Amino acid sequence: MDMITAIILAIVEGITEFIPVSSTGHMILTTKLLGFSEQDSIMKTYEIVIQLGAILAIALVYRQRVLNLLGIGRSRTSGVMPASRLNLIHVLLGIVPALAVAFFARDFIKSLFGASTVLWALVAGGILMIVAEWVNKRKIRITAHELDDLSYGQALAIGLYQIISVLWPGFSRSGSTISGGMLSGVSYKASADFSFLIAIPIMCAASGYELLDSYRNFTSETIGYFVVGFIISFIVAYVVVVLFMRMIQKIRPTHFAIYRFILAAAFWLFIMR
Repeated sequence: MDMITAIILAIVEGITEFIPVSSTGHMILTTKLLGFSEQDSIMKTYEIVIQLGAILAIALVYRQRVLNLLGIGRSRTSGVMPASRLNLIHVLLGIVPALAVAFFARDFIKSLFGASTVLWALVAGGILMIVAEWVNKRKIRITAHELDDLSYGQALAIGLYQIISVLWPGFSRSGSTISGGMLSGVSYKASADFSFLIAIPIMCAASGYELLDSYRNFTSETIGYFVVGFIISFIVAYVVVVLFMRMIQKIRPTHFAIYRFILAAAFWLFIMR
């Protein structure tokens, strides 16, 4: 690895981690373009490190909500704990199904990693997002307009949809959860908020577990790349999430789906063939 490669991968991770285009898919495709082996252990460790940078960014964006869930938040104006109906049970329902599947099917999931798998996942995920937006607008009564309107059943439904992204690399965790929310009567914005919020514990658990196998790759030769990648991924992910939430009514799931189709087609035509 060189510094240019480290910077490119950190930027890709920061941009794609939380928007519904699949950061895993983009990392697999980018490393293939850069000529790295999918089994390169240092590269895998680097990907974990920059993912942790992205997690820190989302935790910072949603810090007040996280503190409220933990029972230690305070309103900036009144200094009192703000009223909230979203609680840790919602979060657990949103993350436990995917964590359970990831734990028991870890080796099987790793065997699926590859460029061709990602291309099909990009297309399938895009189709799901288009269907979810259409159903959400025309066929389903929205019962959860805001995050605090979310029911336990809706939180569990989102958690179950998240399993698709666990079993199919490239499908997109945020794409499956946002789509799952919209198909369950949750607004687009509330679905995105919940998707980003549950990303913190599930990604911390996944990255922490993977790091136990990779800590030996932290050496004097690699630490500089890891630090630079962590910082860049953090900054880029923070900016992307803030901009995405501000522009969420203008950037619809269908727009991301079209991008996924174009990326899959371009990669298939010019790289895979």
